[in-house]
Amino acid sequence: MPDHADVLIVGTGHGGAQIAIALRQKKFDGSITMVGRDTEPPYERPPLSKEYLAREKPFERILLRPVGFWAEKGVDLRLGEDVIGVDPAAHEVTLASGQTLSYGKLIWAAGGEPRRLTCSGAELAGVHAVRTKADVDALMAQLDAGARRAVAIGGGYIGLEAAAVLRKLGCEVILLEALPRVLARVAGERLSEYFQQMHRDHGVDLRLEARMDCLEGAGGAVKGVRMADDTLIECDIVIVGIGIVPETGPLAIAGAECGNGVNVDEFCLTSLPDIYAIGDCAAHANAFADGAVIRLESVQNANDMAMVVARHIVGDQLPYSATPWFWSNQYGVKLQTVGLSIGHDETVTRGESDSGSFSVIYLKDGKVIALDCVNAVRDYAQGRKLVEARSAPDRAKLADSEIPLKELI
Repeated sequence: MPDHADVLIVGTGHGGAQIAIALRQKKFDGSITMVGRDTEPPYERPPLSKEYLAREKPFERILLRPVGFWAEKGVDLRLGEDVIGVDPAAHEVTLASGQTLSYGKLIWAAGGEPRRLTCSGAELAGVHAVRTKADVDALMAQLDAGARRAVAIGGGYIGLEAAAVLRKLGCEVILLEALPRVLARVAGERLSEYFQQMHRDHGVDLRLEARMDCLEGAGGAVKGVRMADDTLIECDIVIVGIGIVPETGPLAIAGAECGNGVNVDEFCLTSLPDIYAIGDCAAHANAFADGAVIRLESVQNANDMAMVVARHIVGDQLPYSATPWFWSNQYGVKLQTVGLSIGHDETVTRGESDSGSFSVIYLKDGKVIALDCVNAVRDYAQGRKLVEARSAPDRAKLADSEIPLKELI
């Protein structure tokens, strides 16, 4: 007989860990097993590109719980294991090691893999993702060996955060973004312009609409990025931050409905019996995107979905309805985002970007749908209520930073 778990969690990131924690908090006394390809116990991922890379926090300080916690709570950790097959009829999964595990409920919290470059030279040494501790450890080892010239490919949060830390560590940084502005997929032009200027002010060579052709190397290690116009940018480090590919393979093969991720309902249930999916890989209809089916790649989303699943397992059917929020730290600047700016047709800027504290408010059909707050914690906290209420405040009052947003709800 295969080993059995009443609840089998695939993935040891934020979502998977939160489900195990929440189930025990809710007095669930069945067996819980967590399987993950990472060889480390569950840890925070956001600090990897910030405090951990900057060596401001040792690994022990970014563990989600002390190492002994999991055994104390009766959670069986199977680390360094990959699930390669799911049999929904038999309620079993197959591991890469050949072992079979049976389950009562299966939670797919596998997240995704960093999107890789497909060009020549992508497999050279010195080409790094920033997704796991092992990724960042490899990058830090190269820095310790004297590498000091880096190219970051991708002007999203990972690329920008890594560029900021590398500048702090004394590296020369060239950041390449294929689109006309950074953060183009997640923020408006005003915010993009602010972060572009901030990075340039800190010495980053930021190049927009930059088209690369391939990576070039010597002795198996990267030595430069060849651009589409045939120029060569010499470097000894390449950081690739061009998004993730949701991990859906075994579920899709098993027959789960998949599109841009694994499709789930309001309780995070997939189309397969007794199988849930949460976090980066879960495609769900989101009220803050006018009901569109989307994936949210954030710790907040993973944790909130985990709570929905934990409650559902113990018999509390409360559907997912969490307000999306995100954050990023760069050069000591704190960006906090609430809501989703997808489809906005108007923006209002509150405060002056030159002051280092301002907010960009996004509206659609006259209603507030999202805020990007730069060093503006009060706007972020009070603006959340505007987003949740779909308020339609007066534009002049919205732009007046002397008027608290809570007065406009």
